[in-house]
Amino acid sequence: MLGGNSTLNAWESQSASGVLEITVAEFGSDRPVPCHVFLTGPDGKPVKPPGLPFWRDHFACPGSCKLNLPPGDYRYTIERGPEYRPSSGRATLPAGGKLRVKATIERTVNLAREGWLPGEMHVHRPLEDVPLLLQAADLHVAGAITWWNANSPWAQTQPPSSPQRTSDGRWYDPMGGEDEREGGTLLYFGLEKPLPIQSAARDYPSSVTFLEQARDDRKSKIQNPKSGGVWVDIEKPFWWDVPLWVALGRPDSIGIANNHMLRDGMYPNEAWGKPRDTKRLPDPLGNGFWSQEIYYRLLEAGVRLPPSAGSASGVLPNPVGYNRIYAHTGSDRSNSAWWKAVKAGNSFVTNGPLLRVRANGRLPGTVLHQSGGKALRVKLDIQLDCNDPIRAIEVVQNGKVVRQIASHGLPARIEVTDFVMDTPGWFLVRALADNDRTFRFASTSPFYVEANGAPTRISRGAVRFFLDWLNEREGRLKITDPAQRTEVKTYFDRASRWWQDRLSKATVN
Repeated sequence: MLGGNSTLNAWESQSASGVLEITVAEFGSDRPVPCHVFLTGPDGKPVKPPGLPFWRDHFACPGSCKLNLPPGDYRYTIERGPEYRPSSGRATLPAGGKLRVKATIERTVNLAREGWLPGEMHVHRPLEDVPLLLQAADLHVAGAITWWNANSPWAQTQPPSSPQRTSDGRWYDPMGGEDEREGGTLLYFGLEKPLPIQSAARDYPSSVTFLEQARDDRKSKIQNPKSGGVWVDIEKPFWWDVPLWVALGRPDSIGIANNHMLRDGMYPNEAWGKPRDTKRLPDPLGNGFWSQEIYYRLLEAGVRLPPSAGSASGVLPNPVGYNRIYAHTGSDRSNSAWWKAVKAGNSFVTNGPLLRVRANGRLPGTVLHQSGGKALRVKLDIQLDCNDPIRAIEVVQNGKVVRQIASHGLPARIEVTDFVMDTPGWFLVRALADNDRTFRFASTSPFYVEANGAPTRISRGAVRFFLDWLNEREGRLKITDPAQRTEVKTYFDRASRWWQDRLSKATVN
């Protein structure tokens, strides 16, 4: 038998094993569409078909595939990112038989037509599989991590040119890299060759050493002019070296939709990062709120850093594209336009809800202005779609939730006409799905509000938070060699001066 949006044809054969043929089409069309297939067999274990990209509990299907399988009952779920409604069903494969599953998945919204293109920054899958993986996830841009600490295939092989364009117009960077050590993880894109981190120890050299090499193309000759420059992403907000990177490294983005957030659960702790107060932020969702709290404190410290997203498929259980960024590029579908929009904050991050917000008709990342010392009245235009029920839609202003917006079903189009910014600062909108297993959410990039002639809002409390964090991290250094310790300490001294200077410029407590 078969459930979900599917039909079934079966016919008998003489062999003991059977053939399961799966064809997936978009609702209203007979054309096969690439997708992720989560297929379990009679033993309840995931089916790993030969010749197709498989990871943990799912495989990428180009639209149709034939599988030689033992007879029995099979269950499946078919997904293609959050713009599609998943399709699930059951199929019984007879001994020596053939079974044809014709499944459909329904597109509920088309964000590309609205000018929003999806991408993600953390893919650990074989390069030859990436084009199909982008199609199966319906992603437009991805950063493919091919070198990672001591692991690099490019030591004896000529690195590929970057970026790469697929036959259907999607983009990926095959030279993405990862410096993951004691202080946390930085992701790099737009490089012509890997950074020389292969022999680095856990704390030495400092991660800032390599970050500065990547930034200074005149010395390192690493920058890739074809990609528009080097991009540095702070992979998670709670990594110990975040105050160091922010002060000295000029990062481009920070991963608030990160790989601690899984499709079917959470990694509840902070690994080797700065731990949260688990009494105040309990499992299983506390880690997700901690990532957002730290991000809000950065914004409160006057650090304007756009959010990013990554799934780490190939290392962690997620499918490619589970955590993603939607960047508004209008009609421009080029790789450079997407990265430029992310840099400008014309974006939202998500692992479920599709949250499009304009404030006074402007995109996230925009600077709005108060005039004449008057409060700024903001009209929010919110569009929201989601395959999960929504627990809350919230406006976060200067680090605090100041407004909860009711949604009476999905999809939702909501106008908020009485939101007021009476002081300079920032605000964003986030949507929280009603899911008790994992932190499923969406968040816009911040909107910024400035008063004519007034300095940027900087909170003393937020700056002190990062100064204390920096000092705590320095005390955790595990370097016994005196010369090495002195070298690394110079970075902490520089970062401390940067945060102290910011403290002297604070405008609010």
